[in-house]
Amino acid sequence: MTHVLRIDSVELEFDLRRILSDVFIKCTTNEIIGLLGRNGEGKTSLMNVILGNIKATNSFISFDDVKITDAFKKPHLLMYLPQFNFIPASLKLRTVFDDFGLEYAHFESKFPEFGMRFKSRVGELSGGQRRVLEIYVIAKSAALFVMMDEPFTHLNPLQIEKMKLFLQEEKINKGIIVTDHMYNHILDISDNVYILANGKTHLMQSKMDLDRLGYARIGQA
Repeated sequence: MTHVLRIDSVELEFDLRRILSDVFIKCTTNEIIGLLGRNGEGKTSLMNVILGNIKATNSFISFDDVKITDAFKKPHLLMYLPQFNFIPASLKLRTVFDDFGLEYAHFESKFPEFGMRFKSRVGELSGGQRRVLEIYVIAKSAALFVMMDEPFTHLNPLQIEKMKLFLQEEKINKGIIVTDHMYNHILDISDNVYILANGKTHLMQSKMDLDRLGYARIGQA
């Protein structure tokens, strides 16, 4: 069964300054949606509005056409990967996998560099390994939809390519909304891309839209 996450009519103001004014995003299970925008356009704020951590001036967030508020209280529907590391460094990997109800053996088979690290603490991992772990547990969670904010930060090129393949495999099970400043990777894996510019979302029709909306100079891509 296909499920639908719809974000509509989002308006957000901070100190009388309008950050978001006309936002629409649709994501279905079996789909990766890319979200691009220059620094300061409000991508992280938008994700927090969707999650319910920030109260918007106006918004309509729905799952299968049923309005939902405070999605952060409903991990079976939506999970969020923030820009920063969210798993405490003091936890052992086995505790993390137990908490998420996941099998370590499958993780190890996908990412052999974690072999024999089951009893290691998160803080003993490299920055890239720590991010791989966080992306994996969010993507493999029971949520129907996940949002990922800058997932490729701190990953080396090999890790990025492996993670792109992994996310494309996982979209079979859920809908994924992802944003990252390394936009070529977003273009590689996304089924549809929205560009956030001047507070509004624009469904990308071609790469020329990146230039037209002031996001990137295509000649320098």
